[in-house]
This record gives sequence, structure tokens and C-alpha cells, in this order.
Amino acid sequence: MPGEGPVTVRPVRPDEYDAVGQLVVEAYRTLGDVGSYEQHLHDVAGRVASGEVLVAQVGRRVVGTVTFVDGQTVLSEADDPDAATIRMLGVATEARGRGVGETLVRACIDRAQASGCRRVRLHTRTSMTSAQRLYERLGFRRDPEHDWSPAPGLLLLGYVLELDAR
Repeated sequence: MPGEGPVTVRPVRPDEYDAVGQLVVEAYRTLGDVGSYEQHLHDVAGRVASGEVLVAQVGRRVVGTVTFVDGQTVLSEADDPDAATIRMLGVATEARGRGVGETLVRACIDRAQASGCRRVRLHTRTSMTSAQRLYERLGFRRDPEHDWSPAPGLLLLGYVLELDAR
């Protein structure tokens, strides 16, 4: 990847759905068992129906992805119509530590601001400590009131970024 150019962000193309779904599945697998969540991670077409799936590209290679949800949709994890939601952020193993995740999160924040959202929400697994450091560096704060468990033994930590204060 070095010398291949800058990270650019754009919407996923239909011909990339399968590869992008596999990228996010593999990213999550490196952090633990994904279990039945794997089918949701792989279903890019389903997410495009209710959100915007973005990809990060370096040169001609897609190296990351995130789902941006503007307002309340079936993809929202909190009952907050004034919030955008970031879901299913994944970066290819060989591209980690190169600013790909940060570029994708910043693209989501920019979209939320442009659409008039008051805040951005997300959830992350307790094992995703690198992601947690990134979110905190970008101004997100822990929101324990929105922690939840989708399955026994799995806790998702809530984070929020207030856009009014930016």
C-alpha cells in the first residue's frame, strides 16, 4: 500500500457488494467470533436499501468500508431521530494503522453535519479497542445509557458525538 496514493471515500458500487461484504466480515473475524452476525455484515445490498455504504479506496483497491445511516431507519440502533449512525466499520488487515478508519469516520461526520443531524451515534464491541481510541480522538464520548447486548456474552458500548458543540 505505501506509495499507492491517498485514501478516497465514495459510495459502494453494486458490482462491489460481495467483495465489500467479505472485507467487513474478515475485519470483524480478526477481532473475534462473528457468529450469526456474519450474514448481516456480508449483506451490503440490504444496508444500501436503508443507509449509505461507503468504501475507502487506495489506488484501485478497496481497503475499508462503513455504513452511514442518516436519521431513523431499520439500521439505527438507538431511538434518536436527530442522530446519524455509523455501523459496520471495517478495514482490511493490510491497511490498518494508515488512517483508513479515520477517513471513513470523518466522511460520516461530514455527511451528518451536511444533513443537519445533531449528533452521531455508534456502538462498538468491547474487544475493538483500536476503534474506541479512534472514536475518542475524534471527539466521541462514551454513552453508557446506550450500551446493549444483542446476544449473551456480547456487550456493545455506546458512543456519541454531539455535533452542536463542534
